Amino acid sequence: MNRTRRFIASLLVVSMTGLGLPPPSHAAIVGTDAALAAAQRDRVATLLGRADVRAQLEAHGVRPADVQARVAALTDAEVAQLAGQLDRLPAGGEGIIGALVIVFLVLLITDLLGLTKVFPFTRPVR
Repeated sequence: MNRTRRFIASLLVVSMTGLGLPPPSHAAIVGTDAALAAAQRDRVATLLGRADVRAQLEAHGVRPADVQARVAALTDAEVAQLAGQLDRLPAGGEGIIGALVIVFLVLLITDLLGLTKVFPFTRPVR
């Protein structure tokens, strides 16, 4: 029984540390500045053309034609700055909340199985 607990604890430690692997690398062709600026401008225009973004802009009184005109009037440096800000935005919300929920659930399940005793409100199944 003690070996099982030790194995599960070791498995949890390894899975939570992510095995120390580096993040995956992505290879791409390095383009010219004009091609990069055009790609960034298309990306910004596509994002601002999405239905949910367009609905929010219209709710604030901005017409879609004005949005397209302003994106076309941006300089390459402004488009690069805006695209950089878009890259730094969280994709699916706050990641820390999801991580905390997963840690809580793992600890709760191990408490219920009787492998740990972290929470005083749980009783082991055994």
